[in-house]
Formats: sequence, structure tokens, C-alpha cells
Amino acid sequence: MREEQRAKGLPEGYDGRWRDRDPAEAPPGVPPVIRLKAPRTGETVIEDAVQGRVVWQNADLDDMIILRSDGNPVYNHAVVVDDHDMGITHVIRGVDHLTNAARQVQIYKLMGWELPVFAHMPLIHGPDGAKLSKRHGAVGIEAYRDEMGILPEAFDNYLLRLGWGHGDDEIISREQAIEWFDLSGVGKSPSRFDLKKLENLNGHYIREADDARLAELAAARLGHDLPTGGLDLLTRAMPVLKPRAANLNELAEGSNFLFSQRPLAMDDAAASLLQGEASAILVNAHAELDALDKWDTEALEGAVRRVAEARGVKLGQVAQPLRAALTGRKTSPGIFDVLDLLGRDESLGRIADRMAS
Repeated sequence: MREEQRAKGLPEGYDGRWRDRDPAEAPPGVPPVIRLKAPRTGETVIEDAVQGRVVWQNADLDDMIILRSDGNPVYNHAVVVDDHDMGITHVIRGVDHLTNAARQVQIYKLMGWELPVFAHMPLIHGPDGAKLSKRHGAVGIEAYRDEMGILPEAFDNYLLRLGWGHGDDEIISREQAIEWFDLSGVGKSPSRFDLKKLENLNGHYIREADDARLAELAAARLGHDLPTGGLDLLTRAMPVLKPRAANLNELAEGSNFLFSQRPLAMDDAAASLLQGEASAILVNAHAELDALDKWDTEALEGAVRRVAEARGVKLGQVAQPLRAALTGRKTSPGIFDVLDLLGRDESLGRIADRMAS
């Protein structure tokens, strides 16, 4: 049958050859499939809550199999019976299942059952506009949380906004989503998954998150046990660490300097900041800091500014070699916050290490 259809350039499908035949004509010993005797004329229609009115011509729909020859029901039959028996009122699924709805509606109507509300959601596409798949690097939810450091609330918000909107709101909490969500806000067009936008949104949720919670999450990513009091220090550091992080991995990486062992390893960028006049600047800074009676950000800023004024240089020319000596990196939170978090003894010890070198 299908070979003939292909040869004639016709659409492939069951042509109804056994639709009205006498069962006595069936060949012996061949277990039959059971087909739905579908209407041949008219239309099958659903009023989809997302896609709107969708119409199929019955002449284009063949008599689908509802029971295989081994007696097992096919998906489109089983799902209708299951949903009916369970009292399902709304069938919400991807638009790639829209063609199945035509088959299922026919079963509902032939059984005399009330139709559920159908809502076929747009698909998520990759950056190239094609359906999101493994070739785009699509991964399971656990990978976004465990490997990429995305907060659950950020992921919820991002997925919600991919296919649904509430005015111009971009930041939507879980509580707001529960209150506001309605199928009328779902769009018809597919959305593109943009990892940069997800990370930007994640950065917002990191900045809003509880410091103690973030410290626990970051500590689990450090790759080593925290020293005594380390979690308290990490929690205290969160207000200056989290504005710089787009994900939990960056948060953990940014906090590593707090627990580095002396003498600190220097990356290349940090080492370049310790050339030329840097050693003399560190000597002056060490002396000025060592003389402080109070060790807080206000007093620390005053000390560093006095070094810059005494040497006739800009504040940054003192802060940069200090940052390298204190963190082993070219970038970090503000230098006064770094000094405050590390404390007097650790800060002076790290600076002294680089004075000697």
C-alpha cells in the first residue's frame, strides 16, 4: 500500500481498505490491529488556549490504530482513556504534540466524553533558531545547578519568561509566578535559549540571596575544607563578593583568596603588578597599615590614601600592587574590603611576603 502511494506521489497513510470489509475475508492466522473508524467528512476542531482555533479536515486523517496486534493500546488511545479516568481538565504540552490532539479529540467525541482544555506551548529553540537539542549543548536541569552554578529561582524565572509574560516584568519571583500565571500570557512563538541572559538573571538572584545561604553554596565548590571560622568569614565576605559573580562557580573562585596559604601563588597578571616601584610602595603601605589603631574600612582607606599622597601617585597605583600581594590576582573586591576581611595579621604578613621578594 505504501509503495503504491509513494510511486504515485500520494501522502502515505492507511487507505481504509479494511474499513467496511467482512471480517470473514480476513486471512487466517494473522492477528489484526484494531483501528478507529474515524469520520471521513467534516472537520476536527480544537479551541487551543495558546494556539487559538486549530482545524483539521477529516478527509486528511486516516483510521488510526488504537490497539496493536498484540492487544496493547497505542499512545493516543491510552492517554485519552487515562486522562478521562483521572478527571484531567487541562492538557498542557509542547506544540510538537499538536497533531496528536486531532486524533485524541476524535476519540473523546466518539466516546461521548467532555473535551479537556488543550494548550500547546511553543518550543524552546537554540541560538540558531532550531529546536533545542543535544547538539546545542542542551543538558539536564541538574547540570545547570551543579556544574554551572545557577540558582533554582533564577532558572525558574528564566524558563517562565521564555514562553510567558506579565507586562514588562522581567524579575518574577516564584510567589509572583504562582499568583500571576495564566495560560493567556503564553505566546505562540518559539523562544531562543540564551545562556548569557540566564547568567545575567542569575547574577541578580545571587545579589538578592541570603548571605549565609550563599556562603554554604560557595563553600561546597571550593574544593577544600574551610578552616575554623571559615564559614563565618565567607558569610561576612558575601556583600562584597556577590556583586561580582554571575554564578556560584564565580562566587567560589572570587572567595578563594580568603583561604589561600602563604606565600600566595601569583597569576601572571598579578605578578606584573609587582614590578618596578611596587616593592617600595608595599614597604610604605605596610608601615602605614601597621601603625593603625583601628582596623576597619574607614581607617584602612585613610592609610592607603596617605601612602598615595606621600608618594605623589594616584590611589590606584597603590591599590594595585596591594591587591596583587593580598590576593595573588589582578582583580578582587575593593582593596579596603580585602584588607578588612583578611584582618591585620594576615594582611600584613601577605604584604611582607612580597616586600621581601
